Amino acid sequence: MADYFQVSTATPTQEQAVELARTVVSRRLAAGAQIIGPVISVFWHDGAFATGEEWQLLLKTTAARYPELEAHILKHHPWQNPEIAAVPIEAASAGCLEWIAANTTPVD
Repeated sequence: MADYFQVSTATPTQEQAVELARTVVSRRLAAGAQIIGPVISVFWHDGAFATGEEWQLLLKTTAARYPELEAHILKHHPWQNPEIAAVPIEAASAGCLEWIAANTTPVD
């Protein structure tokens, strides 16, 4: 299993994306977040074909923090069943990985 992940999800508005990013990063569940948008999504939902505008979040975290990050997103996301996808970071600069590790360590 990889030690580091880039996690993606999306929200319907920029404000919701910013708020979710703030809560995740302030709790050190992710070291940082980028918000990209608006993006247009094309998808199937509840048996219907649709398009919609979304704001994508990219979050950097560790494998150890991923379960708490996922739980937080599920609890605080505006959608009942949001997409949450974690992609292992297979290669990155040492400084980047050190930054992720240092900023996802819980502060007591």
